[in-house]
Amino acid sequence: MRRRWPPRVPELAIVPIPNGQFAENCFLLADVASGEAVVVDPGEEPERFLAAIDARGWRVTAIWLTHAHVDHVAGVARVKAGTRAPVWLHPLDRPMYDRVVQQGAWLGIPVEAQPAPDHALADGMVLRVGPHAFTVAHTPGHSPGSVIFVGDGLVIGGDVLFRGSIGRTDLPGGDLDTLLHSIRTRLLVLPDTTRVLCGHGPETTVGVERLTNPFLRDGDAWRAEAGPA
Repeated sequence: MRRRWPPRVPELAIVPIPNGQFAENCFLLADVASGEAVVVDPGEEPERFLAAIDARGWRVTAIWLTHAHVDHVAGVARVKAGTRAPVWLHPLDRPMYDRVVQQGAWLGIPVEAQPAPDHALADGMVLRVGPHAFTVAHTPGHSPGSVIFVGDGLVIGGDVLFRGSIGRTDLPGGDLDTLLHSIRTRLLVLPDTTRVLCGHGPETTVGVERLTNPFLRDGDAWRAEAGPA
């Protein structure tokens, strides 16, 4: 009798690429078996992202944006031109996205106007990288249209939650109470082992932040200024 082996668990490759003057993390996610990939938050160095994709022979099927601050979207035009992949953005961040040139001028980042998003992200929507499913969760507070992508035991978190900190709320559209509510209702409800891939800095886990993040404790620590970007 032929022995039956258990089915192979699909492998998701994750490639973080810190880039630009704010050390923003662009992420490449790919289903290893099929080579299907997505680019999350292509920032200031699009040629690096495209080179990493080409080196692995991956086929990009989508560009996902966690939010529309310039350091997360400055490379959208070049990545879209190089991959022909559609762009996904939450509509509440569209006004900020459309003013990316002005954002760049304010911060001293030369940036071109970006192509219009092809698709609108919505809370509860499920997106896929091959067989890997990610649920969109609307997490406003850092920006009105901030989202996270939840799936495969991890969160692609943008600038909502960082290791030991949270996203800043002193930029237009930011609100501290709203951000804390988003973190508590959309992130801290996940298993402690859930990995959080942050928009800046190293990754963390939900459990570590639940226990150690000073901004997630009761009291005045919540009111401190937060976040690297």
